[in-house]
Amino acid sequence: MEGILGRKIGMTQVYDDQGRRIAVTVLEAGPCPVVQVKTPETDGYRAVQLGYEEQKPSRLAKAEVKHFEKAGVKPCKMTKEFALDEGEAVKTGDAVTVSMFEGVKYVDVSGVTKGRGFAGVVRRYRMAGGPMTHGGHSKRRIGGIGARDLPGWVDKGKRMPGHMGAVNRKARNLVVVQVRGEENLLLVAGSVPGPKGGVVIIRKALKK
Repeated sequence: MEGILGRKIGMTQVYDDQGRRIAVTVLEAGPCPVVQVKTPETDGYRAVQLGYEEQKPSRLAKAEVKHFEKAGVKPCKMTKEFALDEGEAVKTGDAVTVSMFEGVKYVDVSGVTKGRGFAGVVRRYRMAGGPMTHGGHSKRRIGGIGARDLPGWVDKGKRMPGHMGAVNRKARNLVVVQVRGEENLLLVAGSVPGPKGGVVIIRKALKK
């Protein structure tokens, strides 16, 4: 299977076999019930729809509740499709756990970055700003934004103050340090996009 849904727990440190300290991100990966199996005969491709975290039926649309009832699975907060490996056989109701990453060396982790609200260019793009002393009146401002005469307008894509963060980002080729199946935990080296408690999508690395 291509991947699984999970949640970012936070960061900590572990030691490898050679006694080296490694900064790792702890991810809670699954368990994810199989809500739907898509086949070439019915859908034109092979994939599975996984659910993550139980949800009250009253907080879902009736069609969504019926979708979970048909699969014999408790309603979930979110669902996501993942491609199946060649020859892999699963059925609705099966539970996909973190053990799928046993023997996997690298993973890609997608998440939504922390929202920073409205930010200026010094924070958003790390611009230097103007002089802070000697009578400077443009300390954290953007400065000139266009030509005086020609072309006479602001160029498209000009870096300016605006909304910062809360965008999808993917950390590629993170090294899998530990797989703790009994705790549904996956430890990967380095940082992962998003805040603590944020939902992440963990996939087997595409480029490794």
